Amino acid sequence: MRLNDRVFGLLMLALAVAYGWGAQQFSEPFGGGEAVGPRTFPTILAVVLAACSLYLIVRPDPGNPWPKGRTALEMLIAVAVLIAYTLILEPVGFIVATMLAIGTLCWRMGAPPLRAYLSGLIGGIVVFALFNYLLELPLPWGVLAFVEGH
Repeated sequence: MRLNDRVFGLLMLALAVAYGWGAQQFSEPFGGGEAVGPRTFPTILAVVLAACSLYLIVRPDPGNPWPKGRTALEMLIAVAVLIAYTLILEPVGFIVATMLAIGTLCWRMGAPPLRAYLSGLIGGIVVFALFNYLLELPLPWGVLAFVEGH
């Protein structure tokens, strides 16, 4: 399976480069260059993805077959949830989209639905508060815009 890992590593490296380039296209916030801006976190993610991709290319796992059956289905569901997350993030807002995505992923991994979606809600609120108020990097309110008065 070395070839599969190397091909996957190359694809992920291409994604990392494209993602990093896209992150650099964000405009600089009004008032000049800040240490933490809209480019910071996407750039960090691109660097981490590139490093992991290079590791897969250089040191592939010799005996790791592609998943089949239920495992492959669960992986496809996870990818579909993440794609849906990106599509609904702006319209429904960060907190609701995060609750739905994390809740669904936790539920698919075996957590009871109430605990899964409660974990997603708490995680969404904590991360939203961290970014909006501590780091001053606004995330979309979406359907909860009435809370902030938007």
